[in-house]
Amino acid sequence: MDTLLPKWGLKEKNDWLATQAIKRSYHEQVINQIHALDKQFTIKQYGALSYDAARYPLYVITTPDWHKNKPILLITGGVHGYETSGVQGALAFLKQEALNYIDAFNIIVAPCISPWGYETINRWNPHAVDPNRSFYPAANTPGINHEAEESRLLMQYLAGIEQPILMHIDLHETTNTDNTVFRPALAARDATPQKTWNIPDGFYLVGDSNNPQDAFQKTIIDAVQHVTHIAPADSENRLIGEPLSQFGVINYPTQALGLCSSVTNAQYTSTTEVYPDSPNVTDAICVQAQVTAIKAGIDYLINNHVSNSTNIQ
Repeated sequence: MDTLLPKWGLKEKNDWLATQAIKRSYHEQVINQIHALDKQFTIKQYGALSYDAARYPLYVITTPDWHKNKPILLITGGVHGYETSGVQGALAFLKQEALNYIDAFNIIVAPCISPWGYETINRWNPHAVDPNRSFYPAANTPGINHEAEESRLLMQYLAGIEQPILMHIDLHETTNTDNTVFRPALAARDATPQKTWNIPDGFYLVGDSNNPQDAFQKTIIDAVQHVTHIAPADSENRLIGEPLSQFGVINYPTQALGLCSSVTNAQYTSTTEVYPDSPNVTDAICVQAQVTAIKAGIDYLINNHVSNSTNIQ
């Protein structure tokens, strides 16, 4: 049995923070792309991270001609800043596909929720807190979000959206460093042994065990497998330790875990997981897999939910 030191206090978190370094530019790789879209979309700054507000403004991009009778779709990326194709996939969707759907939908894209994590290639924020375990209703969990400012600011923005959100797709990656870097750090931070597992070789989805929407998930998997390979289950019919719900899909209790995909109570939700470390993919393939997943989800809604019933007159 491994011997663990006591869980981290402020000193240990500060020691960890001191080892982190800027490795890429949020401004150059993300903000510049956002502002280049200002002639086609509406760009809104919904906040800034207080530990460096000038460096880390936060943006949402929405479709023009917002109409109260159109269903709302939400796309989020970069909740874990180190998951690159989530950020770049959200931006690529805006460039490649979003305008094809503006007659039927209002679309909100938050492409990089954790810009410090993007720059330092980190899962956590500077306080060693995982933003994707921090999307809890503040009234029900006092104080739980105080160190996950990234999560809190997005929740505050979404609270101002009056209409219900129909679909939310949250774009993620599963990388080799989940086992080599993150889980050992989590074990040290919490002084709790952490299981590791084989990283799935391929794309997969995480649905909501309380609202799995199996046909919706299957449609996304069927589309993405034309872009990249779908992760096969392990010898126990599991992915990342969870039993397979269907080919390429596992389910989590997303709200209980405070996952971003649960934040809106949308009817249709999914978390994508791309595997960028596979020898069979490129960065471009990973980004296109994210775009394809979003497009497939929206096409499912058109064919099975909104159809011709949406009145936007």
